[in-house]
Amino acid sequence: MSAIGGLNDPGRESRPIILSSGSRRTGSDTSTGLEGRDGPGAQDPVLELRAVRKAFGEAQVLRGIDLAVHQHEVIAVIGASGSGKSTLLKTVNLLEGIDDGQIFLQGADISDPRVDVDATRARIGVVFQQFNLFPHMTVLDNVTLAARKVHGVAPDAASAAARTLLERVGLGAFASAYPDRLSGGQQQRVAIVRAIVTEPELILLDEVTSALDPQLVGEVLDLVRELKESGSTILMTTHEMHFARNVADRVVFLHEGAVVEQGAPAAVLDDPQHPALRAFLARVGH
Repeated sequence: MSAIGGLNDPGRESRPIILSSGSRRTGSDTSTGLEGRDGPGAQDPVLELRAVRKAFGEAQVLRGIDLAVHQHEVIAVIGASGSGKSTLLKTVNLLEGIDDGQIFLQGADISDPRVDVDATRARIGVVFQQFNLFPHMTVLDNVTLAARKVHGVAPDAASAAARTLLERVGLGAFASAYPDRLSGGQQQRVAIVRAIVTEPELILLDEVTSALDPQLVGEVLDLVRELKESGSTILMTTHEMHFARNVADRVVFLHEGAVVEQGAPAAVLDDPQHPALRAFLARVGH
């Protein structure tokens, strides 16, 4: 998966991936904007959502979402609170069922009710706003739990891969510590290491800096930037416009549960076309 390393090959180096900036799109245009991409996965998305709808009672949260995420691509989803960003990620990870549409992971329909939910989730690394570390377990045990229990990796191999990653993110000395001995930024880095140690096909990041003090945000964003440089495929929600501009290959603006504009970060953030996007950017002061 990455130059950061993982269970399959802790020391592997990856060559840089050169991505097309994509075309500008608004409204319901479902073209990928990546037709000129070269390399593996250029035509076949790692993740694809087709006309996905989700409601909670009378509230329509997702209104026909069409979105494709290609291999090695980083997509940043932005939008106001309540626009459906977190629900979008939860549907991809099968934490929320959908009412209509389809979700494909590597071409397989994972929204099919017959799908093996646990096996599908094992292919996806997820980091939510809260760190969700087990307080009674050490950092090392937190990181290796899924590898050992879900993926069946031998404890020694799981520990070796985890220690390598913890060293890479500057937390090697905390392997035996408990989460309450770590700062918020350190805990979030542990949560990210836990998500990537098994080299998932797709990484979902849901506002991973929102629970952090401002001085701790940078260290987490640096780790996400390293994941991008290593070739990971990432779908993330963020309120950090500077980060979206500098890390994402594509920015998607979600408004009232619909994708109303998407494209290269500079185009979307510097020359917004949709009135709702212009109003949103004015509020966040990007």
